[in-house]
Amino acid sequence: MESIQLKTHVGHDGLLQIKLPSEIAGLEVEVVVIYQPVDKTEKRSWSPGFFEKTFGAWVGEPMVREPQGEFPQREPLA
Repeated sequence: MESIQLKTHVGHDGLLQIKLPSEIAGLEVEVVVIYQPVDKTEKRSWSPGFFEKTFGAWVGEPMVREPQGEFPQREPLA
């Protein structure tokens, strides 16, 4: 038995589309669906350790920020 975990969206018609690996094409399988609503209040953030893994990883030419010029005057917000 193999297990696949994914997050997906159920359409307004109530249909859920699941794409399975092509290795099982043509086989007879038993599918069990257990669903759990996703908490939308969960804050999206960088995965733990992201900055430690990527900081200083650039190995190309040094990046240079070009001059941005003068900013135009805008009307003040009310």
